Amino acid sequence: MGRSDRAQRMLPLGVLVVVTALDLGLGRDRIVLTLVVIAPLVAATALGRRATLAYGVLALILAALLGVYDELYTGNQLAAQTIRLIGIAAGTLAALVACTLRMRREAEVARLGEEAAAARAVLDTARTLQRHLLGPPPTLPTLHSAARYVPASRHAQVGGDWYDGFCLPDGGTVLVIGDVAGHDAEAAATMAEARGMLRGIAGTGPPSPAAVLTGLDRVLTDLGVPTLITVVVAAVHGGEGAVTLRWSNAGHPAPLLVRSDGTPELLARSPEPLLGIAPSSVRLDHELSLHPGDTVLFYTDGLVERREWDLDEGTDWLVGQLRQRGREPLDELCDGLLNELGGGTEDDVALLAVRVPAPVGQRE
Repeated sequence: MGRSDRAQRMLPLGVLVVVTALDLGLGRDRIVLTLVVIAPLVAATALGRRATLAYGVLALILAALLGVYDELYTGNQLAAQTIRLIGIAAGTLAALVACTLRMRREAEVARLGEEAAAARAVLDTARTLQRHLLGPPPTLPTLHSAARYVPASRHAQVGGDWYDGFCLPDGGTVLVIGDVAGHDAEAAATMAEARGMLRGIAGTGPPSPAAVLTGLDRVLTDLGVPTLITVVVAAVHGGEGAVTLRWSNAGHPAPLLVRSDGTPELLARSPEPLLGIAPSSVRLDHELSLHPGDTVLFYTDGLVERREWDLDEGTDWLVGQLRQRGREPLDELCDGLLNELGGGTEDDVALLAVRVPAPVGQRE
């Protein structure tokens, strides 16, 4: 027990001592014994119900004894003394009620604090698990890149959003952004499974994003994975000054291209089905040329979906953001977009930004 605890326990007793000394010192014509009711009231602010009741009983006994000293049980004084004692008893009852309410409030605060600490621990664990499932941000030798993942603020769980980037045996680079339906451990497990299978298919199959998605869809169907997945797979080939981007989109928000002059372009094409709906559907590759300084942003829908927006409004917002900041360094670009979310998201957000570097002789 610390000094402050001992002081809190002794304070009501000190009140009784001071009141007794005043009553005895001032004489029988100065009646201050009613002030003993302060003792249980003080006890109610820091001590438990038993201690509060004990000080209340002690105050009542002390008031009764001081009444004998002050000769308050004779003549006209008896009725007044009886009222004083009843008042002290009522004050003790009020102190007990106040003490009970305080203790309930303290218990509720403690419970909420424990729940908040537990929620923080779960969220920290979930974030650590998600980072391990995603792996480190991709290092791409032919492209500048930056990646971010932010879990939904309303979920203390892992989710199904992911990004990926890896090199092919032929020297090309594969870029992936995907989203498994759900915000739980099952979605995260499916994400990790799909991510690994996609890497295997892309590394051994034809260099066609559409073929990779078709193969992944069929494998997931054969394995009986009961989920829906949106994903964009892109392949980048070429060197300095001559880079080709080929991509296929399975129901995912369209990537955004920012040309070196800052002009944004939504890479929207005819929509194709999500994985898990029609594994035999025909998927198409789309192709365009990238030039030094061009940036491509891949993202999940948590970046553009808001309760107050529809998807088109969110996409327009993102286009406007990239028009303003699309030529910023990629880390600043990703952090700036996430900062615009105001510190909380209703859905997970994954970002993957890549930029074609300028030829060596043209770099600053």
